[in-house]
Amino acid sequence: MNRLLAGVCLLPLLAVPALAQSLTVAVQADVRSINPGVNRDDGTDDFALQMVEGLVGYDEGGTPQPLLAEKVDVSADGKTYTFALRQGVKFHNGAELTSADVLWNWQRYMDPKTDWRCTSEFDGRSGLKVEEVTAPDARTVVMKIDKPNALFLDTMARTDCAMTAIIHKDSVKEDGSFDKPVGTGPYKFGEWKRGEFFTMTAFEGYASPKTDGKVDGYVGSKRPQLKEVKFLVVKDPATITAGLTSGAIDLSEILPSDVQEMRKQPKLDVVTAPTAVRHVLLIQTRDAVMGNLKLRQAIAAALDMDEVVAAASDGLGQTNTSPIYSRSAYFGAVEKVGHKYDPARAKKLLAEAGYKGEKISILANKRPRVPSFPAAVVVQAMLQAAGVNAEIEVIDWATQLDRYNRGNYQMQSFSFSARFDPAIAFEQFAGDKTKQPRKVWDNPEALTKIDRLMTISDRAERQKLVDELHKQVIDEVPLIFMFNGVDAIAHSKRVKGFQPWQSKLRMWEVTAN
Repeated sequence: MNRLLAGVCLLPLLAVPALAQSLTVAVQADVRSINPGVNRDDGTDDFALQMVEGLVGYDEGGTPQPLLAEKVDVSADGKTYTFALRQGVKFHNGAELTSADVLWNWQRYMDPKTDWRCTSEFDGRSGLKVEEVTAPDARTVVMKIDKPNALFLDTMARTDCAMTAIIHKDSVKEDGSFDKPVGTGPYKFGEWKRGEFFTMTAFEGYASPKTDGKVDGYVGSKRPQLKEVKFLVVKDPATITAGLTSGAIDLSEILPSDVQEMRKQPKLDVVTAPTAVRHVLLIQTRDAVMGNLKLRQAIAAALDMDEVVAAASDGLGQTNTSPIYSRSAYFGAVEKVGHKYDPARAKKLLAEAGYKGEKISILANKRPRVPSFPAAVVVQAMLQAAGVNAEIEVIDWATQLDRYNRGNYQMQSFSFSARFDPAIAFEQFAGDKTKQPRKVWDNPEALTKIDRLMTISDRAERQKLVDELHKQVIDEVPLIFMFNGVDAIAHSKRVKGFQPWQSKLRMWEVTAN
């Protein structure tokens, strides 16, 4: 069945109006599993984190804050974390949360048979090791790590780790296999029909961290105001826009190119918000041509980034040439100063580089929801205008990702997934290329600073390192950051209270008329 026919056949199924206090949300893909942090992707994490929670979670700015924990105390040596659990928190089966549940979950996560996404983040393989977890009493959990690590709480809060979720033992069957998530979140697991839909229902016994109605990442007011939410798998963007227009779909992410048209629909609201995703131009500094620093600096000076961003994001994005997310607490005056468009300087640097018209290939893909190709097109035109022989090589995403992992390219129009803490943001692209060919920046001095950034907790010291690293990236041009991602969500005007954040469809504090 072709995509157009599939969309036509689906529309009658979407024509049934949603029940009062229920919503139908369209998503592009089915969840991979309902086991938090296991066999996951971003969409799977989004669904799971409506139903489960961890000791800590991200606030709106990406800083870990207490969630199931009421407070977190850190010892003077930075190696012992004491979590005081919130009272009155219940699982979906009515059982009250205790420290014994935390211990059971930790043992399960550390068991290789669980196949948790983040086991290696805590067992020493990635440089951080949890040496001991104890429960002095029913309300207290103590975790000891082998050495100070500024990223310990951040790693626990990570969404790809499913927030190191605390679930009840009833989530698994007698034989130890996973059944369904019995968590503490605002919604309970409902039904899952593979390839078609998955649902969740309000947990009436939910204990919200706050009750002021103000959402704040995963840690603010999280009251479930909807009776049920049905996530309908709709892969075709045209079918989504038709469903939104007819009222059969209440809420969905839309393409940036559809934003202006959807804003004309009288029954719809369209909201946009930046994300911590970073769209970049990767440069292989070990390439015979691209290893020339002055050439890389010339390329940066040849790009009118505001025009690149406007074209690549359909006017929705804002230029950010820093590795640091524009809404991060670490994004300050230094991070606002980046590459400057200067065509005269670009030509001067090209001459100083001894550039003789060698071909430079820019890899790109045409996935509809990423700006890889449109960004590459504008970049190519600007580079050619400056005298750079730039060509675009369009390949499928799987091939591009493989070449990224092998370091086999000159330039790429690429996207990095969201990273909040600056140490992780830098580590995502910095490292020893000999050991990890996918790494982009291998300056030894910078790597030492990043290692330091991962261990220290002092805010002022960390900001100083972030500022220094930002300046080095701008000067050395191992890659060029263009802009942060943009969420574009359209929803029925009967939907109130929805706020886009980091491509997560948070349905708490959302109501429907």
